[in-house]
Amino acid sequence: MEKLPIDVDYLKTTLLELLAIPSPAGLTDAIVHYTGCRLDRMGIPYQLTRRGTIRALLPRSLPERRRYSPARAIVAHLDTLGAMVSQIKPNGRLTLRPVGTWSSRWAEGGRVTVFTDHGRHRGSVLPLLASGHVYGDAVDTQPVAWEQVEVRLDEQVFMAADAAALGIQVGDFVAFDPNPELLDNGFIVSRYLDNKAGVAALLAALKAVTDAKVAIAMTCHPIFTLTEEVGSGARAGIDKDVSEVIGVDIGPTEAGQDTQRMGVTIPLMDSAGPHDYHLTRRLLSLCTEHGIPSHRDVFRFYHSDAGSAVSAGYDVRTALACFATDASHGYERTHVSTLAHLAQLLSLYMQSPPALPEDREPVLDSVDSFSQQLDAEQMAPTDTPRPDLGKLLRQ
Repeated sequence: MEKLPIDVDYLKTTLLELLAIPSPAGLTDAIVHYTGCRLDRMGIPYQLTRRGTIRALLPRSLPERRRYSPARAIVAHLDTLGAMVSQIKPNGRLTLRPVGTWSSRWAEGGRVTVFTDHGRHRGSVLPLLASGHVYGDAVDTQPVAWEQVEVRLDEQVFMAADAAALGIQVGDFVAFDPNPELLDNGFIVSRYLDNKAGVAALLAALKAVTDAKVAIAMTCHPIFTLTEEVGSGARAGIDKDVSEVIGVDIGPTEAGQDTQRMGVTIPLMDSAGPHDYHLTRRLLSLCTEHGIPSHRDVFRFYHSDAGSAVSAGYDVRTALACFATDASHGYERTHVSTLAHLAQLLSLYMQSPPALPEDREPVLDSVDSFSQQLDAEQMAPTDTPRPDLGKLLRQ
């Protein structure tokens, strides 16, 4: 395996281009076209599902004499948070319902585009009590809730009929401006780094692998999903031969979390439960062996494409590879070095063999060759009585 150089300029340019494309879950066709074009330029073939999930293909380049050879998937989601028009008020302002799970606290003051069936219109998301000159201290005490914000269109709209004349309807998508900044010190601040920064890192890893023409140990499917923010994500699109699924996503850096602001984070558990023992440790060992800063963490309020794959019934090992992100689902901040480290880890993982040799078989007919998570010393008897497993099995 080779630790490959990452084209950081490519990574940053790709990220800015991804951020420039509105893609709230449900309005993702444009970003599917963009991602497909990126793969075309690298000569990576892919397939599209009906809804647009992209399943690309890096074929195995190392010899495998077995009748069956497993594949792996690396999954990143293209969709972001957003909103939808839920009502047109008598004064022509628009009420919203969120697309995805996020607080209206982060919506207040946002500049937005409202997409109608035939056009687009600009506006701002304002609290119902928006003027201190009118409402005084009440602007500071109004509740934080989606029912407490509205869209003011930048048009001659003063009643519901005016909005209707523009083609505004219930169910129109509302996309928030990301407002990205790439600072000279390497920090990147923007809405929707979740997960466009993850997508950019995966595309940069694919570029590194294809440019270097390194050997690929297992057939690899880079997968770009469209509905992670609304809970389904990788419930479809994974090939039946896949034995390992790596989700690429954010790692929140808040009080109570062990994710550090630099380096890659490998969470051992999230809200769906523990990730695979062997695959998480494979990622951690790759980081250690190749000098990539890494951290372990446990995420409490966190859903991912990897969890979606398991809930869909796929018999796969799962793990997450995360880039450190402050203020997730708000104005997020990461660092370009974190994304480069993530891309390096993904490029190493593409070159690595299966997490366990026995995964080269779809099923086993005996526990003799099944994995062991703990060694013999760890399993040795202690003062605490332990059941005789052999005796129990013979009964």
